[in-house]
Order: sequence, then C-alpha cells, then structure tokens
Amino acid sequence: MTWQIRTRIPSRGSPAGSSLAPPLAAPWRCGHNALVGTDGQDSHDAKGEQEHFFGAAKLVAALTMLSRVLGLVRDMVLVPMGGPIVADAFWTAFGIPHLFRRLFGEGALSAAFIPVFTEAGETAGWDRARRVLANTAGVLAVVLTGLVVTIEIGLAVWLLAAPGESKRQLTLQFTMLMLPFTFFICMLALASAALNSKRHFAYPAAAPILLNVGLIVFGYWLAPVLGRNDVEQLRIIGIGVVLCSVGQFLGAVWLLRRTQLAARWTLRPILPEVKQIARRMAPTVVPLGLVQLSDLFARLIALACTAGAGSPHLPLKPGVIRCHYAAGRLYQLPLGVLAISIATAVFPLFSRYAARDDKLRLRGAINRALRLCLFLGIPAGAGLFVLAEPTIGQIFERGGFSPLQDTPRTAVMLQMYCLGLPAYFCVHILLRAFFARKDTRTPMITAAILAVLNVLLVLGGIFTPLRSAALGLATAVTGTVNAFVLAWVLHRQVGRLGGRKLLASAARVMAAATVMAAAVLGSREALDWLGCGRLVIILAGVVVGALAFAGAAWGFRCPELGELRRRPASQRDGDSDTMA
Repeated sequence: MTWQIRTRIPSRGSPAGSSLAPPLAAPWRCGHNALVGTDGQDSHDAKGEQEHFFGAAKLVAALTMLSRVLGLVRDMVLVPMGGPIVADAFWTAFGIPHLFRRLFGEGALSAAFIPVFTEAGETAGWDRARRVLANTAGVLAVVLTGLVVTIEIGLAVWLLAAPGESKRQLTLQFTMLMLPFTFFICMLALASAALNSKRHFAYPAAAPILLNVGLIVFGYWLAPVLGRNDVEQLRIIGIGVVLCSVGQFLGAVWLLRRTQLAARWTLRPILPEVKQIARRMAPTVVPLGLVQLSDLFARLIALACTAGAGSPHLPLKPGVIRCHYAAGRLYQLPLGVLAISIATAVFPLFSRYAARDDKLRLRGAINRALRLCLFLGIPAGAGLFVLAEPTIGQIFERGGFSPLQDTPRTAVMLQMYCLGLPAYFCVHILLRAFFARKDTRTPMITAAILAVLNVLLVLGGIFTPLRSAALGLATAVTGTVNAFVLAWVLHRQVGRLGGRKLLASAARVMAAATVMAAAVLGSREALDWLGCGRLVIILAGVVVGALAFAGAAWGFRCPELGELRRRPASQRDGDSDTMA
C-alpha cells in the first residue's frame, strides 16, 4: 500500500486562513529566508500553514463543545444516582480508568508520538511513518493488555484477602469492572494522534460524543430498567463505559483505513522511532497529568478522610467524592472545549517548527496560542465563579444529590478551581512547546514537585475551615505555579516569548472580564430579586456576560477578538510572522 497525498499549494491570492496548505512532502525552508523570501511566497506559505492549524482549533472546539454539552447531559443523568456511600465508591473507581483517558487521550501518548511520527513522515516518507504507527500499536497493545490483566488480578486478590468495609469493597468492584476501558481508550488516543498529524481533527474531537450518547442511554434507560438497586444500576453504567469505548476505537480504526494509515500491528523488529517514543512517553505522563493526578490523589485522600459509622471524627461528610467529581466536570468544560482544542491543533505545528529548528516562528506560535488562552480562560473562570451555585443546582439537584448539603460545597469547590482556570489553559500550551522540542525532563521534574505540594495542601486544607474547598484551591495554586515556572524555563530555552505583549493582553482581558463579572452578578441579583428560576438566571448570565465581555474587549482593543473571526489576508499581512 502506498501513500497518495493530495494537497494544493495556496496561490498568492488565496486567503491565508483557507484550508489549502503546502504539501507535506515538500522540502521545508528554515531560517531567516523562510520569513522573507525574495518574492514573499515563503512568508505567505508559512502564514497559510499557521492559519490552517489555528483554524483547525475552531473545528476541534466546536466538536468538543458538542461533546461537553452531551457530557453535561450525561452527568445530569448519572451524578444523582445512588446514595452518598455508593456514589462515592463509584466515582472514585470511575476516576481511575478515566485517568488514563486524560493522560493518554489528551496527554502523554500524543505528546510523545506526534513529534516522532511527524518527523518520520517529513524526513523518511509517510510509508515509514505508517510502519512506525503499526509497530507502536503492536507494542502498546501488549503493554496495555499486561497492565490491565495485572491490575485486575491484584484487585481480585485484594478483594478476597482484605475486603474491608463495604465502601472499599464497592470501590474495588467498580474499578475491576471499568478497567478494560483503559485498553480501548489508549488505543483510540494513538489512532487520534496519527490522524491529527495528518490534519484529520474531526473524528478525534467527535469520538467522546459516542461515549456520552451511549452512557446517556445506559443511565436514562437501561440501568433503571435492568437494575434493581443503586449498586446494580451503577454496575450497568460501568459495563456501558467499556462497551462505548469499544465503539469509539472501532470508529478510529475505520477512519485509519480510509486515510491509508492503517497497517497490521507488528512487534518485531522494534523500530528506532518506537524506542524513542517509549523513552519520551514515560517522563511525559507526570507533567501532562498533573491536574488529573492531583485530582485523583485528592479524591483518594478525601475518601479516606470521609466520616462514617466507625470514624465520625473525620472532617469530611459522605458524598464529597461525588461533589468533587461534579465540580471537576464543570471547570473542565471550558478547559476541554477551548484549551485542549487549541493545544491539540497547534501541537503538530509546534512539532514542525521544532523539527526545522525555526525558533522564531515557534515563539510566535506559542505567543499567539498563549494570548488566545488568556483571552478565553480569564472570562471563562470569572463567569463560572459568579454562576457556580445556580449552575450546580440546576444541573445536579435531583435523586441523591442534596440541595442543602451537596450544592453549596460543590459550588465552593468549583469557585476554587476557577481561580486557576487561566493557568490551566496556559499550561497545556507550554507543555506542548516543551514536548515539541523533545524536552520532557523539565516538565516532569516541575510536575513531580508540584504534585507533592498539591497533596500537602489538600492534607492541610481539609482539616481547616476550608474543608472540601481545599480540594479545588490546592489544584488552583499548583496549576498557577506550574504555568509561571514553565514559562520562565521556556523563555530561557527558546528566547523571548513576547512577555510584554502577553502582559498587555492579560491586563486588557482582565479589565474586560471584570466588566463582564459585574454585569453577570448584577443580572443574577436582579433576576433573583424578581423571583426568576435558576435556568433563567444562568441563561441570562451567559448572554449578558458574553455581550458585556465582547463589548468591553472591543472597547479595550483586545487584538484577540480578531482570532475568533476570519479576516482577509490583506489585513493580516502586517503581523503574520511577528506575533512574538
């Protein structure tokens, strides 16, 4: 099977933001001459290449937005199911296999695979890249199978030898049930990374839609019909998690075949590129998974510190894990829709510039992505902070989710998370810049230190008046520190990232977000005084906030507004390669 790469070179009259892009197999031009060619064509081609990837971010964001909306519907169905103890056991177990989804689907596997796969395709040809993909898939399948089987055996022995109280038994049983999800979601992550490298962003971004729709069906229809009690219903949900992941993976395999990337998985010989991916992947897990690992550790600590019949003196009340999950899902909504979309789209671009050692364009792309993240992350955090309690109540208050106990503590957790939301946005961009340069050691060391700090903050905070709010605040603090440290180190490695431009942009966005927050708070108080329901308050807050922020951003002349709409090439000629 041979590659047939169909592409067109944009003409000088074509919009730089169009879908046309230079052929992948063409020789890349580096250095100063790439910026200013004798006829300006090199600069035009590079600009079109950047616009393709930043335009792809909009497609990924739209599909991810649909997925996240369905995810909220899914959570509206699933989160209220079960009593506090059963729900805490299920959501603790649910987080363990889903940690792999977040690490690999949004992190380590893609970060290690995309630069090597892209470099193989551009330097040795895409037939070689296809062999790299086949070899990586074979090795990964064996490793994942061994990992899942080993953990299942260990959990079975633990359950039989030392089952402990009912909460522990349920947690172990639910974990064993959902653990096979790990295999299929990680293989899907590999397929998605290969598709992204070939500029196919739609299915990888849309695949979670299959999972969400499937779980809505299981939670709304199958579980209540087939399950006789809370435990049985949540076990049916766990089976649905695994079955839906199988469907996601099969869809990716079909698309790989259509794009001529699929090949029979191989184990021997292990290619040098696969060894390089393995060496880079291990240290990549820690930095990209800092937020996810911190959340899991916080969840386990909270579970251990939850009061029960035999330990009434512990500081947290049952149901805290479900509240922690609900708060995490809401702050991850803008993170997944916006930050992950931008990071996913620009990572191949970062990898291309790093492979050519084109630091000037790399710095420009990083600066542009960071400014977009600040422009989107700051108002998202401010809006969620103001609307936290009505949003939580509207979405989750039903079934076993208590309006008097669960809603207030979930809202406070969400507000604490929101304090670090702009930093979470920027961290994803900064990490991709390090990984594109094949530097995994620096983020790994930073993340390992901050993970320890997060655990200490959680352990100290839950025994203070903060109680469960410490779970969110600890993550916000460590995420913010992580962003500043990574930016400082990256500045020393590649040169100036346009700090003045970033600070000026952040100041304008913060001013606009302040106006927005005041408008949302005013509309909330007014509608609450008029006796309007939560849904009206939320919808009005979103509309008022969006209009207020857009107007304030225009008034403060935030240049990032132009990134959200397509402009003619003639209007962008002046800043195509001077973004830093």
